[in-house]
Amino acid sequence: MLAQNKLNPWEGVIMLRFWTLTAAAALLAACGEPAADQASAPAGSGAAHTAQTADNGGNAPASDWPPVGDTSAEITAEDLHFRISVLADDRFEGRAPGTESGERSAQWIADELARVGVQPAGTHDWYQPVPLIEATLDEAGSRLDIMVNGGPMGMGMGQDVVYWSQNPEEHVAIADTELVFVGYGVVAPEYGWNDYEGIDVEGKTVVILVNDPGYAQPDAGRFNGESMTYYGRWTYKFEEAGRQGAAGAIIVHQTEPASYGWDTVVASWTGPQFTLDMPPSDLVPVQGWIHLNAARELFAATGQDFDALARAAAEPGFSPVALEGATMSAELHTSLRRLTSNNVVGVIEGSQAPDEYVLLMAHWDHLGVRLNFASDDNIYNGAVDNATGTAAIMEMAEAFARGEQPRRSILFVAVTAEEQGLLGSAWFAANPTVPLNAIVAGLNIDGELPVGRTEDVVVVGYGASQIEDILREEAEARGRYLTPDPNPEAGYFYRSDHVSLARVGVPMLYAGGGTVHVEHGREFVERAALAYRMNRYHQPADEYNPDWDLSGLEEDARLLYTVARRIADSDEWPNWYDGNEFRGLRDAMMERR
Repeated sequence: MLAQNKLNPWEGVIMLRFWTLTAAAALLAACGEPAADQASAPAGSGAAHTAQTADNGGNAPASDWPPVGDTSAEITAEDLHFRISVLADDRFEGRAPGTESGERSAQWIADELARVGVQPAGTHDWYQPVPLIEATLDEAGSRLDIMVNGGPMGMGMGQDVVYWSQNPEEHVAIADTELVFVGYGVVAPEYGWNDYEGIDVEGKTVVILVNDPGYAQPDAGRFNGESMTYYGRWTYKFEEAGRQGAAGAIIVHQTEPASYGWDTVVASWTGPQFTLDMPPSDLVPVQGWIHLNAARELFAATGQDFDALARAAAEPGFSPVALEGATMSAELHTSLRRLTSNNVVGVIEGSQAPDEYVLLMAHWDHLGVRLNFASDDNIYNGAVDNATGTAAIMEMAEAFARGEQPRRSILFVAVTAEEQGLLGSAWFAANPTVPLNAIVAGLNIDGELPVGRTEDVVVVGYGASQIEDILREEAEARGRYLTPDPNPEAGYFYRSDHVSLARVGVPMLYAGGGTVHVEHGREFVERAALAYRMNRYHQPADEYNPDWDLSGLEEDARLLYTVARRIADSDEWPNWYDGNEFRGLRDAMMERR
């Protein structure tokens, strides 16, 4: 994932998790399937690789492909080594979506699934094409100006502000928009909270705090306390500002409530940005972040105390505050490029309930080839992120395909463009290949450090769904125990592909890895996590190492396979727990079943 998705997940967190979106505003929009003549489905979807030419520009000769596997029906560390080593091979050049080499890795996944006995289940054989727009801001030719009483504040791109537009237009401009501080920018009827109450922000620019009121006062019983809700995510804040009709939306960056530093903001929202190529819905024309120091300067220039207003914004009954005399204008010039990538979709048909599905999901993409001034290696292989997760669901697929036929069907989806904003899973959720109310439950695997076996299993978003009850029983039967996400205030539950399905109601589980090594204890895992974050995360150094200890990934994959097998062989429908924000969506969905 790009840094805007992962956002330093190892700060205070033991388990490797990387998340969120640049285009989730479009997640629930209804879209038509791309026309077949526009699809970019790789060729050669069979048990053997071919030298056929795909619609997206062609494939290399078969002799250049990594080898076809010779793997066992069991989930083993040896098989995981093989599949991770192939997915992280330089021949796939970092698995960037929409590129020839990246789509070849999607084809290799399809070929491997076919080899072990999985059947294609996409809209185009193995593939579900995902239409994307790559937007690159012309920073030299674009501007964003904040004025106070007619005088410019001189906000510098990258130093004081970062800005962009999700509108699929080459030129976007707003002029002299009034600035209004709307606290956390939340409209949450279930919590009795409306930061936009009593004000019309149509055509204005809203200034917003990151996270949600529960974070500011975790003991006050508001929202979900220290655990971030979706209302705390920057994606929601831009979405809600769009629904309110704002012309611009600027989030104030604060390191602790955001859980990442300003450098991450700059790295994440500069350069090419991806969105789904679909009709825009409630988009704010100009979006951005402002540095905390610059925000304090802005508030002071309008006679306001930022810190005092931020404290007030966490209290019930907060009213928006106009920043008198402050206006924002912007003129953005963006180059647009349309491209197509592919989700890989396979199925093992159930013996008794073939129209009911257990979903196994992981993202196959990574960052591709890009400039790297630290060394001559420009390939970002993404061995941990997320060749590990993709290899794990492939192992589980083989175990299902070569074992006893499950009662329900097993749906395998290797999604694309996760690094660009969970876009492949967002497209799948908006255009599911099977009815959403036919998906009984889903499991997502997204990156696991090769540190060996751990005593515990970390559950991100602990306390969300009844799938955890099954996981707990199966883990305890193996002498393991569940550990909640150690850093719930960072909102990591909303930063991986499972949330795309959760947001439309499908119960999902995101678990794996642990915090305590069975032999070397907690500090061993902490040191490994820190070393990865500092030296290899989203760097060319995230490469496969044949010396990795994959016994922990093997154990976790076997555990999650058992959970999926148990659901598949039952007639139970695990739901979200009572009170969960997605429970109502699921209940309404199942009433229509």
